[in-house]
Amino acid sequence: MSAIYSIRDLESLSGIKAHTIRIWEQRYGILKAARTETNIRYYSETELKYLMSLALLNRNGFKISKLAIYSPDEIAEKVEHLINEPQEFHPQIEALTLATMAYDEEKFDKVLNTTILQMGLEAAMRKVIFPYLDKLGMLWVSGSVIAAQEHFMTQLLRQKLIVAIDGQIPHYTGDSLTYVLFLPNGEWHELGLLFLHYLLKSRNHRVIYLGPSVPLQDVLQVGESLNPNAFYTVLTTNPNGFHVVDYLNKLAEAFPCSTVFSSGSQVAGPLKGLASNVKIIDSIDSIVDSPEVLMAENR
Repeated sequence: MSAIYSIRDLESLSGIKAHTIRIWEQRYGILKAARTETNIRYYSETELKYLMSLALLNRNGFKISKLAIYSPDEIAEKVEHLINEPQEFHPQIEALTLATMAYDEEKFDKVLNTTILQMGLEAAMRKVIFPYLDKLGMLWVSGSVIAAQEHFMTQLLRQKLIVAIDGQIPHYTGDSLTYVLFLPNGEWHELGLLFLHYLLKSRNHRVIYLGPSVPLQDVLQVGESLNPNAFYTVLTTNPNGFHVVDYLNKLAEAFPCSTVFSSGSQVAGPLKGLASNVKIIDSIDSIVDSPEVLMAENR
């Protein structure tokens, strides 16, 4: 039996909010949910990839009203064109992509190590790794990459970041802050959070890294023990049992003297009613250029 997906799965994987997916579905007829024998709506993998193609093109300037009139073949053609657009560090990105598709760990390591040696880890992440991850996502949408290849490269990058974090020896001063980093329950993609761990530690801050899929109650308990200057989480889907604003506010209100930072697709649009000590960051990689955005205000 082929894989099936709920609308929450579609939200998590595509980065498009469930409410928006329903609007697209009703207004443009771009998806057709099937129903189980118990009348529960679900979607196929073909529909998931089609939605991810639309989301990708939409993020790159195409209006959904225009995309809705194209056939699936025309959508696939536009995604292929986007994949093949020239990029600033095309040779490195292409070499990493080919190594991923061939499960070639030796080649992947060689390309990555050379890039980091030439550019430094921070520049390599921003200029090569993040664009490479974007390209890999496009290739998955187009059917050129399978989940196993994504897991393969994720573990290699994860190992590299952990080694880099371990190699940092911070020198704490009176200006050093304490950050608690975590992903909400059900969130597993931690490469960006690991990179943030490296950035903060390299700038002589204390980091309590809780990792992926952490229940909010556990985060609250850690906060009670440490009273950190700041928390940071990434939200790519609605946290289990919470609306995004309620989730962030619960943490912010429990620790009014801490700053709660968040990034991710679920906080990309305007959010009403956020507590004053909640700060939204455009993206983790933007912190490389402006690390001061993460300086907690409620010190």
